[in-house]
Amino acid sequence: MFNSRGFFGAIPSVTKNLLVINILMWVATLALGENLDLNKYLGLHYWEASDFNVAQVITYMFMHANFSHLFFNMFSLFMFGMILERALGPSRYLFYYISCGIGAALVQEIVWTLTWESSIKLSNQEGFVVMQGAEALAYTLQHGMVGEFFNTLVTVGASGSVFGLLLAFAMLFPNMPMYIFFIPIPIKAKWMVLGYGALELAFGVSGAVSTVAHFAHLGGMLFGFFIIWYWKRKGVIGGGYY
Repeated sequence: MFNSRGFFGAIPSVTKNLLVINILMWVATLALGENLDLNKYLGLHYWEASDFNVAQVITYMFMHANFSHLFFNMFSLFMFGMILERALGPSRYLFYYISCGIGAALVQEIVWTLTWESSIKLSNQEGFVVMQGAEALAYTLQHGMVGEFFNTLVTVGASGSVFGLLLAFAMLFPNMPMYIFFIPIPIKAKWMVLGYGALELAFGVSGAVSTVAHFAHLGGMLFGFFIIWYWKRKGVIGGGYY
């Protein structure tokens, strides 16, 4: 039967509104440019930074670093969000999405707290590192630059929530066959998400792709796991739909 609502109208309401908000915030970031750096106010900052405020644990998940960052997060939100919103219901789905994003933010704050001293690197104007590690830390402390450094610790993006969605999908539809680029055979959802989690942990521990908040992704998955586990244990939701 022909669906008169059209493609966009067929997207469940919460997922659709999340997509719209994220896209609008990206457009606003581009439009305002250097006149008003939205990431300074809405991106998640380290809790000891002067630019930090508590609202950022929510607002950061609607900001994105670049178009590819936005595209892949929104593509995943579209693909998995529609299914999960119908499985969980709009209210529970929204609670889950936001909770995973907050969980990712909290984990990222913990990681920053534990690692900021080893993250300091001082460079000259040409971009070559001239101090790092203990030497850079000592110089930063001596010259009162710690507060300035704290404000450089910023993360943005819906990835924590999106990884939570991936985890929920794997727990609710563990045997659903999925395809990954360049792999011609289907992989069950539970194995694909387990593999993603293992990669994120390996990247986070090794420091590979240091511009990506790998532990925040894991934080979204961790909080998502406990929420879905609790709901299933209490019989609020079913599980193993496929």
